[in-house]
Amino acid sequence: MLLRKSSLSTASSMEFKVRRSPAKIVAPAGPTPHELKLLSDIDDQPGLRLHLPLVQFYSYNPSMARKDPVRIIREALSKALVFYYPLAGRLREGTNGKLMVDCTAEGVPFIEADADVTLDQFGVDIMPPFPCFDELLYLAPSFDIGIINTPLLLIQVTRLKCGGFIFAIRMNHTMFDGAGMGLFLNAIAEIAQGASKPSITPVWCRDLLCARDPPRVTSLLPEYQQQQQPVHDHKSLSSSKACKASFFFGPKEIDALRRLFPPHLADSSSTFEVLTALLWRCRTAAMDCQNPNQEAHLMYTVSARFGPARFNPPLPEGYYGNTFVRLWVVSTVGMLCGQPLSYALELVKKSKKEASEEYVHSTIDQLAIKGRPPFTLAPGTFVVSDNTKSGFRDVDFGWDKPLYSGLAENEKAGASFYFAHTNSKGEHGRLVFICLLEEEMKRFEKELNGIYTSHQP
Repeated sequence: MLLRKSSLSTASSMEFKVRRSPAKIVAPAGPTPHELKLLSDIDDQPGLRLHLPLVQFYSYNPSMARKDPVRIIREALSKALVFYYPLAGRLREGTNGKLMVDCTAEGVPFIEADADVTLDQFGVDIMPPFPCFDELLYLAPSFDIGIINTPLLLIQVTRLKCGGFIFAIRMNHTMFDGAGMGLFLNAIAEIAQGASKPSITPVWCRDLLCARDPPRVTSLLPEYQQQQQPVHDHKSLSSSKACKASFFFGPKEIDALRRLFPPHLADSSSTFEVLTALLWRCRTAAMDCQNPNQEAHLMYTVSARFGPARFNPPLPEGYYGNTFVRLWVVSTVGMLCGQPLSYALELVKKSKKEASEEYVHSTIDQLAIKGRPPFTLAPGTFVVSDNTKSGFRDVDFGWDKPLYSGLAENEKAGASFYFAHTNSKGEHGRLVFICLLEEEMKRFEKELNGIYTSHQP
């Protein structure tokens, strides 16, 4: 049986009080350049102009008993901002909506807090959804009105009764992808442990992911054709209908999943591919579509840092901007749910063949030609974002690695986020955080467990 946690079963009675001090602005610890820095054509897409909340839970460490995580992290942040100085600035919008960072050294809001709760109260295995999360990461009014002329980050560190603490951050997505944020967080952590500078020097170089001159589109990219509803217009699900859940796939679950496929296919497929095929199939079945000819869409991201889309020569190791583009897979509902599970896997693997450096450049060029159109999704699209290589799990401020590190909220219907995770038994695996309608979630869990117990390749 899969380890899972759902908002349907989250203890709503778990309430706690948080005492917050007024936000302090943390500026770079030393002088930094005052300049304008353009974002890349991937960075400033409309679909990335938002703040994402990330959270990390740290347990009590006897060796750090007399040390204050708030003070240590705040001071390390100030020193890290000398190297990541654009993050202490503010976004400006130029001609034709082009975004740039005004490196003003204004700093980052930092909130110190204390909560009358222990880590044990979040469960044996800490994973989202989290009750009362708004207490653990303040939503400043300026973060609720947009991204222009506002801080690029907001951080809250909350001490717990047990001696552990929670690190939470709102990040402006135009500045980072998951791996880029991982670089920044690990830089703070290294300095918190005494380093004078990050082991990986941050690199801006956003021109590397800007359109070619002249631009040329060599791949058809349906998600930018503006024929469907813009993704940022897909409203968050209302609290009465939304259900958020995490599922942990450890070594046993992944091995069992691979046994559902013919050996030649299982051996030639990555964990991402087999897991995505499974979840796409289950999510499509959960939608309970009555028309077998209706299209079922899957969209997932690939990065110019990793895998088949990796640039040659590679992007600089310290590049912390957005590097991902999207791949698209389409089937009919009847074929996806009626054929063996290997059918879905073959489609995912086939789509991977499109992922290349040229595909990334073609995406960027199309964005530039079309004036950075809103990203679009066909209704019911299953969206997957793989963050297992982000480095979130390795962020150690001195209290050891986090018990959970990843997205704090997921309010996009049909979106699934993958994170590297270690459960309470010490098993390393993948945590899948998904949001569906309540009835869809019930059918999704039933379909998922049914495949594990009875499906044959």
